[in-house]
This record gives sequence, structure tokens and C-alpha cells, in this order.
Amino acid sequence: MDFLVRIPFVDLLGMKLERFEPGEAEILLPLRDELTNSWSVAHGGVTMTLLDVVMAHAARSPDPKTGDIPPGVVTVEMKTSFMRPGLGHLRGVGKLLHRTASMAFCEGSVLDQEGELLAHATGTFKYMKGLPAGGRKIQRLNASD
Repeated sequence: MDFLVRIPFVDLLGMKLERFEPGEAEILLPLRDELTNSWSVAHGGVTMTLLDVVMAHAARSPDPKTGDIPPGVVTVEMKTSFMRPGLGHLRGVGKLLHRTASMAFCEGSVLDQEGELLAHATGTFKYMKGLPAGGRKIQRLNASD
């Protein structure tokens, strides 16, 4: 299943959208060596990114009554708790708790391949109209600039 929009960073990490339905989303992430920390477990930033992306997808999930998909979202706030180290294949599960015309309130969990809870987060997302920077490409600066 393809993501709603292409996010190069998500591609780089190797995330795969597994499930996208009203109020819920699920994303898989096979853990590779370059995504680990000095303890050889999932880097906290990788875990938090998986939580952020899966909750954002839950926020943008189809409206159960109309089937409409809301516009893009940006993260306003996120609180994360880590319970155990991440190893192997990680699975992020996001759930939409409440939606208003301008905001979404979500929760997300990261589980390992045995289904053990590794991390949990809550997040607030703001609905946005259109793409960031009007869909323009980001200008890269040279070191000499």
C-alpha cells in the first residue's frame, strides 16, 4: 500500500504503510543497523518518527461517514514514553481519538515482532490546506553560500 504523500525521509527509513482505514493506521519498519544506536537497538529518534508518522496517518484517515480523506497535517505536540528497546521488525499502530475541523488528537504504539509494547505516544495534529511551501522544491544551499 502506498503512503498518501511521498515523504523522502520516510522512504529513507524504509517504512511501509500496512493498513489505512477510518480512525486507524499501521506502518511496518524493518530495523536495519544504520537505524540503531550505540546499544544496537532502535534509535529513539527512529521510534519517535514511526510514532509521528503513524499518528499523522490516523489523523488523515478516511471519515467513517463520508469516506473523505482530510487535508495534510502537521504535528503540534507529541509526548512519548519508551518501555523497552526495539529490535527486529517494528510495527507502529496509530489511532484517531478525536477530530475537529482543525485538529486531530491521536495515540500511537510501537510493537516488536512478538507484539510486545516498546513505546507509546499521544499527539496533536493541525489540519493544513495544501502542501508545505506550496509544493515547491526546497532550495539547497552550497557550503560556499
